Amino acid sequence: MAMFRRSPRSTSPLHRRQEEIARREAELREKVEKLGRMVANGPESKEKTSPTPGEERRTRDNTGDQQFHVSVALHDKRYFDQSGSARRPRSLRKERREGRMVFLLLAATLAAAVIWLMSHLHF
Repeated sequence: MAMFRRSPRSTSPLHRRQEEIARREAELREKVEKLGRMVANGPESKEKTSPTPGEERRTRDNTGDQQFHVSVALHDKRYFDQSGSARRPRSLRKERREGRMVFLLLAATLAAAVIWLMSHLHF
């Protein structure tokens, strides 16, 4: 029986993939170098050197007007959320039950602490 060998011209998929990645990397390096040269050789634009008259006016107007810009930080989503206005409000039953459990746990802990203090401090 003769053993069949692959010819050296046929490459494995891994080798082809590595060559493709290396080719892409070289192309991207060339693009980055080209763009870097364009930025370095490009003339200074007027926008960078001086602001336009409209920008000057806007910056001056905003400095003295800061005290009148009031932010409403505490928006209640039940009243101000316009995205879900057609939807029914969801039930809060689970949250109420969890709140009751936390309250009872805290009350029991407080009672235990008071009993322990009363027994150890001898009022």
